[in-house]
Amino acid sequence: MKISKLVEQENLKPQIVISVRNLVEFLLNAGDIDEGHGKRMQMEAMQEGSRIHRKLQRRAGAGYHAEVPLKHIVSYDEYELALEGRADGIIYDEDNLLGQKVIIDEIKGMYLDVETLSEPIAVHLAQAKCYAYIFACKNHLEEISVQMTYCNLDTEQIKRFRENYDFQALEEWFSDLLSQYKKWSDYLYSHRQIRQQSIAKLSFPFPYRKGQKELVGDVYRSISRSKILFIQAPTGTGKTLATVYPAVQALGQNLGDKIFYLTAKTATGLVARDTFQLLEEEGYQGKTVVITAKDKMCLMEERNCTPENCPCAKGHFDRVNDAVYDFLQQENVMDQQAILSWAKKRRVCPFEFSLDVSNWVDHIICDYNYVFDPNVYLKRFFAEGTKRDYIFLVDEAHNLVDRAREMYSETLIKEEFLEMKKLLKPYGKKLERGLERCNRELLQMKRQCETLEILHDMDALLFSLFNLATAFEELFQRDIVIPERERVLEFYFKIRNFIYLSDYYDEHYRLYGDYNSGKEFCLHLFCVDPSLMLQERIDRSRACIFFSATMLPIQYYKELLCNEKDVYAIYAEPIFEQKKRALLIGRDVTSKYTRRNQEEYEKYARYIFTIVEKKKGNYMVFCPSYKMMEEIYRQFLAKSLGSFDVIIQGSNMSEDMRQNFLKEFEEERSKGLVAFCVLGGIFSEGIDLTNEKLIGAVIVGVGLPQIGNEREVMRTYFEEMKGQGFAFAYLYPGMNKVIQAAGRVIRTVEDTGVIALLDERFCQGTYRSVFPREWVDADICDVTTVGQKVTEFWEKL
Repeated sequence: MKISKLVEQENLKPQIVISVRNLVEFLLNAGDIDEGHGKRMQMEAMQEGSRIHRKLQRRAGAGYHAEVPLKHIVSYDEYELALEGRADGIIYDEDNLLGQKVIIDEIKGMYLDVETLSEPIAVHLAQAKCYAYIFACKNHLEEISVQMTYCNLDTEQIKRFRENYDFQALEEWFSDLLSQYKKWSDYLYSHRQIRQQSIAKLSFPFPYRKGQKELVGDVYRSISRSKILFIQAPTGTGKTLATVYPAVQALGQNLGDKIFYLTAKTATGLVARDTFQLLEEEGYQGKTVVITAKDKMCLMEERNCTPENCPCAKGHFDRVNDAVYDFLQQENVMDQQAILSWAKKRRVCPFEFSLDVSNWVDHIICDYNYVFDPNVYLKRFFAEGTKRDYIFLVDEAHNLVDRAREMYSETLIKEEFLEMKKLLKPYGKKLERGLERCNRELLQMKRQCETLEILHDMDALLFSLFNLATAFEELFQRDIVIPERERVLEFYFKIRNFIYLSDYYDEHYRLYGDYNSGKEFCLHLFCVDPSLMLQERIDRSRACIFFSATMLPIQYYKELLCNEKDVYAIYAEPIFEQKKRALLIGRDVTSKYTRRNQEEYEKYARYIFTIVEKKKGNYMVFCPSYKMMEEIYRQFLAKSLGSFDVIIQGSNMSEDMRQNFLKEFEEERSKGLVAFCVLGGIFSEGIDLTNEKLIGAVIVGVGLPQIGNEREVMRTYFEEMKGQGFAFAYLYPGMNKVIQAAGRVIRTVEDTGVIALLDERFCQGTYRSVFPREWVDADICDVTTVGQKVTEFWEKL
């Protein structure tokens, strides 16, 4: 929900803009949070009704005017309040407007049986009444009618409610609505004045590093020109501050309304929070909220968002607005700790509280999902699908390619339909028959598939899935205890997601069948190229800045992260002296599967031992898999004979285990530390081990993803579409992991260290073409010469 926006107009009063929908949802939501008995499905369904809107509008006839934009301005002493909206339909004769009955038609799509509705839902009716008032006021109508049209998205069954309104009564109701909002619009106006004045005085908080001023200028110009910008910025260039600062300056020049700082990991979000906090210490008066995942915010031992099970859910909407208002008066940077403290004190749901706070702040720090994922995106800002003055800052953007594929893909497993049939058999024949029909359709597909098969036709399956989804919704509306309810809900949401994504099935997708490790048949709706889906979300912003230390080759990311050709891309210069870093390539080893044997593992162990014995310190060794890591680890232990402290990454490490692993690098010790980790894992990016905490990284292999059905589908697809199957499916993702791991060594201008790339393939032009520019000085060695080269490097410092 884009709650409001304040626009500076030359020689006019400032204008606060709010959509009609957001106004009524904000003011009229009341009572409990209740995700039980299908209510969650109902509200989510409301967001997916555009298809049915268009269908009903086309059927309506000549007097039906669809998608009519409406605007109404209320003038206060210091500012204007502008209400904007788009009526789904207005029925009238243009040649005789005053002499006929005008009807405002508000369409709502839902998955539930519309016959269960006895009256319109209050916030929907209020939205339509606002449109009715605005249209009647503009056209001097004495009365006007409102029609609420509810339509089931599966069956297309329709139920309508119609009511006539006298203009005077409508005007009194509308005025009362605005009076409730007045303290909030006053707050927005006052905060905006304070914020803009503070930005006018705000300077860059440090002396610019090499190339940083140019980077700041490039970001600002991209925002000013409403462009997409890609930034390849090596570690240490200060890219977080160099993107946040110009974005804040853009707010000060009315070039943006809100900054979304999007991250893949909590750690990078905390860096962004600290950056906004730094600007606050410099005098900036902006407000920031950090949105944290719902499960991490819940105050209960087990999350159950119903009024019967959670005291925060009961009456949440009755308390939350006052809590938000008081919170805003006292806090500027609202992170997880602050939100939890306030939510507990005011007895509101912390997660929903953070979302409501986001309506009123200048910067939102959150995961990619909250902007790009169709299942969890912030509907309050993006549900209307229109372009707004939002600025997207996408950190560690190399992660978004795979994350986006996950967001826009879905998998159905045939055997799960049989399991659900058995589990839910007592709950009605309709559900049982629906599950059986879907199972039969999947069985037909399974018969076409021996190991891996690209499929094309899923119309019959989709028809059966639609009917099955309806049967599930009827089940959820019944006041009964469902066994394994969470499992059933998860299965239902997979069906819904598959149906939703099927509307986007085009040349960016592949439909294929295969078998998982349990020999179960899987049907994959796989978004191989997520560029179009991402672009649809990017189009809701004014500007989007993608940045990362490892976005090479940049053309690869330009093609997969957006669908525009006219985009900017820059390569920020590194700030480090290359003499402080040794970059070595081992030419006589490889991690190729055909060479994975004890002899090769022993040679890798010799390389590692030779490198780490030359200078006492902390080293990380990155291996392409857990199995190979354990083999080399054993060989190293046998060779080193206790000369070093050695630790190894475990699988499925908890947060505490991860933190304890990293604390090892801060310990004072008499021997060197060698830490074995998985390349592309939790320790190969997003961690800062500066100065003496890490003085070397040994990278085993070129990081190619493991061969599998999904990767082979990608390879075939990109070979067909771009003639670069191997590069797009294997080479570029693999080299990204290598560059990320290598980036752990040099984090600040004071850092020194050794980076060893141990695989003969690094000598080949194919791989070296993806090297960062600053790797031009890579020195080739073998296991007999590596020791001398490392010694020479440390002696020269």
